[in-house]
Amino acid sequence: MRRRIRAAALPIHRHSLPHLAVDGALVALAYYLAFELRFQDGGNGSSQLPHDYRLLLERTIWWVLGGSLIVLVLARVYQRRWRYAGQRDYEAVLRAVVLIVLLSVVGIELARPVHRYPHGITVAVVLPIGVVVLFGLLCMLFLCGVRMLARAIYERRPLAAFRGGGKGERSVLIVGAGDGGRLVLREIVRNRGLGLQPVGFLDDDPRKRGLRIEGVKVRGNTEEELPRVLGETEPDEVIIAIPSAPGSTRARVVRECRLRGIPVRTLPTVFELLQTSGAGTLARQMREVRVEDVLGREPVQMELERVGAYLAGETVLVTGAGGSIGSELCRQIARVEPHKIVLVDHAEDNLFQIQRELEDERHVPGTMLAAVLADCKEEERMREVFSEHRPTVVFHAAAYKHVGLMESNPVEAVRNNALATRVVAHVAGQLEAGRFVLVSTDKAVAPATVMGASKALAEFALEAASARWPSTHYNAVRFGNVLGSSGSVVPIFRRQIARGGPVTVTDERMTRYFMTIPEAVQLIIRSGSLGDEQARLRAARAEVFVLDMGEPVRIVELARAMIELSGLDPDHDIDIEIVGARGGEKLNEQLFNSYERSMPTVAEKILLAEREPLAVETVEAMFAEIGLLVLEGDAAGLAAKVSELSATRGDPGAATPDSEAVLVPEDPSAPPPAIPTPAPSAPEDPGAEEVSGPDDDRDRHGAPAPLIHSRDS
Repeated sequence: MRRRIRAAALPIHRHSLPHLAVDGALVALAYYLAFELRFQDGGNGSSQLPHDYRLLLERTIWWVLGGSLIVLVLARVYQRRWRYAGQRDYEAVLRAVVLIVLLSVVGIELARPVHRYPHGITVAVVLPIGVVVLFGLLCMLFLCGVRMLARAIYERRPLAAFRGGGKGERSVLIVGAGDGGRLVLREIVRNRGLGLQPVGFLDDDPRKRGLRIEGVKVRGNTEEELPRVLGETEPDEVIIAIPSAPGSTRARVVRECRLRGIPVRTLPTVFELLQTSGAGTLARQMREVRVEDVLGREPVQMELERVGAYLAGETVLVTGAGGSIGSELCRQIARVEPHKIVLVDHAEDNLFQIQRELEDERHVPGTMLAAVLADCKEEERMREVFSEHRPTVVFHAAAYKHVGLMESNPVEAVRNNALATRVVAHVAGQLEAGRFVLVSTDKAVAPATVMGASKALAEFALEAASARWPSTHYNAVRFGNVLGSSGSVVPIFRRQIARGGPVTVTDERMTRYFMTIPEAVQLIIRSGSLGDEQARLRAARAEVFVLDMGEPVRIVELARAMIELSGLDPDHDIDIEIVGARGGEKLNEQLFNSYERSMPTVAEKILLAEREPLAVETVEAMFAEIGLLVLEGDAAGLAAKVSELSATRGDPGAATPDSEAVLVPEDPSAPPPAIPTPAPSAPEDPGAEEVSGPDDDRDRHGAPAPLIHSRDS
């Protein structure tokens, strides 16, 4: 507090005293020159300053100097060094100069320090209009000019036009001539220790074509002229200085640069800059282009403070809080300042890590957090947690999601993903939680794997819970594969590349939808408020929201992009191996079932999967039987019952010999019941278990692909 008061009383630092002295001298010089220039004889160039005005100059120059220094200090023009002077500094100087001139005129008019006596009449000598105008102009010129000169000298720009590339400097081509490009260029020019020499800009704005930005020419665009410019300039490095550049532009730049062996870096977003620790310069914070930068899709960005405002002051419970999705949920929820975040997880290490991160790194008060070790499958334990904390909003992110493991452990998959969801949904409704949001997956669409079937059952459980407890808004969020999540394809490909290959892909034709973890979490949070908005339009029911994720990405192209981003050649350094089909894996993902309609919502790029709800009695009866089979560990009976539920929900008339999918129980001799599915199937990448999704349920030889596999199948 003492330091703050001192700064307010005297807004000047001791290191700024030399600047103050220089400014004072320049103001005095401007005042003197204003008189001399006003009364200069245009014929011989000599000064003809009358005696009265010379006397006025001598008597008032010290007044003007002292008053000017006070005004400059109070105008806070000394709170930044001259070499960092910018527009705000120049505006402050201009305001100070106007005030100095006005005070000088008013002060001399009131004080009247000099008089003359023509014909016995006393007349006060005042400042001539010409002197006032010249004084103001000269002050502006001197005070702004000295700051510009200091910055130019600091950035070594007076000689920039004559200086070629220094010894050992790397030439740099900057993509983007906007604010980000200017920022990068200024940092490169200012900090010669970086060893970089800019050779030009690329920008798609035709109005900038041929312009010089800070002395560097805009050489072309990234669409037609990128190869030509790369050939002409032969840069050692390319920097993408457009943090919001679309994925297609990044992909195009990366592809052309990789063909020539030119490394590419990108300017981080403002959010990434704020997260960066340390005081490194902007140029040192530029990062390598990541795989999510070149997926060819505009990222979905929402204003968290606006779309998550409904969480402010609420008690929010997050299950699976230590997982990849759950932990990001906790981070973003903490930004909107809820009353409390209840972190629920049954993995001790994960729960400890997210709790410490929120408290130590993100400075969330300990009173806002409650870390709870609990298993969502245990109804009594969940009832204890809900009774103690009384959450008003529940995000259910706890689930098993590794496709291969769930195929090997079908009973536990259904127990954790389906039955546990039903337990938490029921407890939330009974204890009057306001909102319940389930984190679902596109694998729940026409499920062909154990994991997908278990998540489809979880969506059904929400429908029954919504009918029983209409005061709680239930909805599910369905999206594709999440880059960087545990077990996703990207970390698997990275590990394979680090080992030297091969990178394994199931089928060259396979495509998947991708999104980043922050995108997924924004969708989850936004859907929590969409439940209220949709409820106003129709009777209370569990809604399923889907992100419009644009065009799917071919897995083989993703593998090639990751190899290239690692600085390797997919045709020579790292092999891409096509390894064949696995049961339940498909060529293409689906976001909607055949019995669902895609409907727009009030939120951009978020769709509603409109469908007729199942009867509550049907869902409850099926879950009663499934619960008994899980309790008995009857994998064969469970397979048949899950098939029956899928057939109940689907369109029975859609079942044809070419569209049948089969549930193969643990006993290979048991007859498999049929599941109607609408889409054709194909194999998937075995190394990318998390990108498997529903499609054609037949293997490469035309045989039906099993839903639940025995260990011997």
